[in-house]
Amino acid sequence: MRQLKGIKILLVDDEPHILEFLELGLTNEGFEVMTAQDGISAITACNKFQPHIAILDVMMPGMDGFEVCRMIKKTDNVAVIMLTAKDEIDDRVKGLTLGADDYMIKPFSFEELLARIYARIRNHFPNLFGEVVIGPLRMDDRRKEISMHDRILELSPTEYELLKFMAINHGLVLSKTMILDKVWGYDFGGEENIVEVYIRSLRDKLGDKEHKLIRTIRGAGYRMDLT
Repeated sequence: MRQLKGIKILLVDDEPHILEFLELGLTNEGFEVMTAQDGISAITACNKFQPHIAILDVMMPGMDGFEVCRMIKKTDNVAVIMLTAKDEIDDRVKGLTLGADDYMIKPFSFEELLARIYARIRNHFPNLFGEVVIGPLRMDDRRKEISMHDRILELSPTEYELLKFMAINHGLVLSKTMILDKVWGYDFGGEENIVEVYIRSLRDKLGDKEHKLIRTIRGAGYRMDLT
């Protein structure tokens, strides 16, 4: 993954050792990093620093990560990744409802966090990349086109959004619920099996007969392998 100069990341966590570890790792990756240890400081830092990505711990004294997310999403074009120590569906739903773009459950690997950061940058700030090339796919969000080996794929609008979402999150296991939230929207009232229908269509258009590009992870969801 290539580094992007000028990308700003705000880290918010009340545990100093986590902040120190993440700040060191992200700085070494070439990002500009600012940290905060509570919600009030996070709001102040966000106004001053104008980050592209905010990584917010949910459980903080005083103003929690949910409230920080709600406030910064009102005025700032910032992608939010929530960190939670609880594998609770209610926490994830609440964060997504308030505008969070992704969530991770502690403990997590730095490599996965990095992958999710780049995914959010591609999704939120596509102009920073221009055309994005991942493996055999070339994505041009301005033209709403995706090509494979220089052949433009004939995709419906929903197929485009689904393939784009899976491509920018390649290597990560995506559950049907997550796919529905991000591609169809949180208020989608249909059945989860619509995802299977569209995955089948994408496999046909990608020529993925052996399911090597889009893999089914039994009991968990789907993973796209592009590298």
